[in-house]
Amino acid sequence: MGTFLWCITTVLAFTVSLTVNACPPSDLAALLAFKAALHEPYLGIFNSWTGNDCCNKWYGITCDPTTKRVADIALRGESEDPIFQKAKRTGYMTGSISPAICNLDRLANIIIADWKGISGIVPSCVTSLTFLRHLDLTGNQISGQIPADIGKLSQLTVLNLADNKITGPIPRSIGNLTSLMHLDLRNNMISGILPQNIGKLKMLSRALLSGNQISGQLPNTIQHIYRLSDLDLSLNRISGPIPESLGKMAVLATLNLDGNMLSGTLPATLINSGISILNVSKNGIEGIIPDAFGPKSYFMVMDLSYNKLKGPIPKSIATASYVGHLDLSYNHLCGAIPAGSWFDHLEASSFTNNDCLCGKPLRAC
Repeated sequence: MGTFLWCITTVLAFTVSLTVNACPPSDLAALLAFKAALHEPYLGIFNSWTGNDCCNKWYGITCDPTTKRVADIALRGESEDPIFQKAKRTGYMTGSISPAICNLDRLANIIIADWKGISGIVPSCVTSLTFLRHLDLTGNQISGQIPADIGKLSQLTVLNLADNKITGPIPRSIGNLTSLMHLDLRNNMISGILPQNIGKLKMLSRALLSGNQISGQLPNTIQHIYRLSDLDLSLNRISGPIPESLGKMAVLATLNLDGNMLSGTLPATLINSGISILNVSKNGIEGIIPDAFGPKSYFMVMDLSYNKLKGPIPKSIATASYVGHLDLSYNHLCGAIPAGSWFDHLEASSFTNNDCLCGKPLRAC
């Protein structure tokens, strides 16, 4: 009898142990509802989503080791994982992101990226996931607007919705994402203006917003994002002048404003700054190129083409520390091209279609 009781006790203890170490039934139900809204026909990434323990070898799922709550969903349609190498293809998935994902209220990371066919909207309830740090839905067919109260995600460090069909404005509440470091909204249909309170994003280092329909002027408040190193607003509908303050930002290294409707003059602050990639081509910038080059000027790329610049190329450009790719074509520049080591490698295409430039590599003056 004693042996029998010992066996029963051991089995019960083992059963309880399995239950404690498994994910909660609510998380299991949420993941199964999430899976039911998606269709992945080629790779079988959901084949491992069987049994009652979603913390045990479910593809793309990671649980907190202490609480056994689901902490991460990481499903990428482009990966070097063996499942992709065996199939010799990238992923393709259709369906939508079920609001059931919001029942996983301890989620820290949601990555559902590069599946090409996932449509629907960003569930508005995602803003209730107060532990969320990383939201990456890039490379799908997601439409609708960015949830208006996205600013409730106070711990969010990465917001990546690039290469989708997002419409509507950038919500004003985005200024409340004070932990945000990486913002990528490229290649959508986002419209409206840049919120004035974008300057509150003190931790932001990359703001990639190209290929949208953003309009209005560049807010001066951008200068307050003192960690910003990469600002890409190319291929939008931004108008008005380029703020001088952009050239005074401590760590700004890449500034892409090409393909907009910018006007006014080129700020001298951009010429003698820490910016190494400057592209303001295909705008309506007027006046002269500021004679402000100096040892601090180090340009891997400087593209001022397709504007309304006039006057000479400033002689001070010869004092720059480095000028790599330079494009001044399609302006109204005139006079002699300065001699200097930075011009030896440039071709005529860098200077064509101006009013009266001359000198190497064009015709002699």
